[in-house]
Amino acid sequence: MVRPVVTIRDVAREAGVSVATVSRALNGHANVAEPVRKQVEAVAQRLRYSPHGAARSLSSRSTQTIGVVLPDLHGEFFSELIRGIGAGARARRKHMLLSSYHGDPEQQAAALRAMRGRVDGLLVMSPFADQPGFLEENLPPLPAVLVNTHQAEPAWPAFEVDNHAGAMAMTAHLLALGHRRIAFIAGPEPNYDAQERLRGFREAIAAHPGASGCEYPGDFDEASGHRAGQAILAAGERPQAVFAANDMMALGCLYAFAQAGVRVPQDIALAGFDDIPLARFVHPSLTTMRVSIAQLGGRAVERLLDQIEAGADVAGPASGEVADRHVLAPELVVRASSGGPEHPASGTGPG
Repeated sequence: MVRPVVTIRDVAREAGVSVATVSRALNGHANVAEPVRKQVEAVAQRLRYSPHGAARSLSSRSTQTIGVVLPDLHGEFFSELIRGIGAGARARRKHMLLSSYHGDPEQQAAALRAMRGRVDGLLVMSPFADQPGFLEENLPPLPAVLVNTHQAEPAWPAFEVDNHAGAMAMTAHLLALGHRRIAFIAGPEPNYDAQERLRGFREAIAAHPGASGCEYPGDFDEASGHRAGQAILAAGERPQAVFAANDMMALGCLYAFAQAGVRVPQDIALAGFDDIPLARFVHPSLTTMRVSIAQLGGRAVERLLDQIEAGADVAGPASGEVADRHVLAPELVVRASSGGPEHPASGTGPG
């Protein structure tokens, strides 16, 4: 027996409301009272009503979906970022279409172009945004918000972390503990976050008489941190402290030290950046710069959805809109690995 197709009129009749009210309630519009919305959703679920997505998009010119294009999906940073974006989208009854491009500019361009017609707006993290014309040529004509993305001439709303100030603060913390020879494990060269963290480290070292810094390449993953840790131990004069440009590399470095029987922090201090969830659960717990990664994603998606609901056709150079820039300050979290006190220092957050 074939079950009859349930229409929006059936839902409206059962719920005792108009067809327009059903449409607004199921599409997440704000101008529907919450009791009415719940009643409509309950009836729709009981009747097993499923609106046709394509038809709904044609009638409303909305997909109820945001696109998210990231360099990678691997690692706790991206996991936390996606968690924040997803939570923000769900709170506004939107879906999320996710794509990554593994640091390849051609793949990112293809991923951006593929979003056309599928989403109402885009969240983008790109190390290529400062290349002349890259975003202008590849972003679909949609509202867009950039995350941790440098713009030579700000044209799109952006949310980013003050990586430079965070790196200076961490280096200053290690210097204040008496460490004078500090090694830095850098991130990938094209990455803007990595560039800013390296710049902050260099400036803090240069501003401190008697301090010296050495640098090792890294790729923001555990394996490159492990390789850097091995190289540090094989070098002639061992540094007193190591500052890794993110926590994943710091954890890889910590493992290299443990394999060699080098104690942290007794033999060498160690610090990271990001405060990923795992940072507090390793031994010794990791001193780091706390970036509220999920909050970064949540605030960015809120800005994007506000823009979409305001009816913006495009956010970019042609829109005439002034691009707003939101900078999140990272917070020093002192734990055992740097050789300081186990509890946070004055003015820092909880560990």
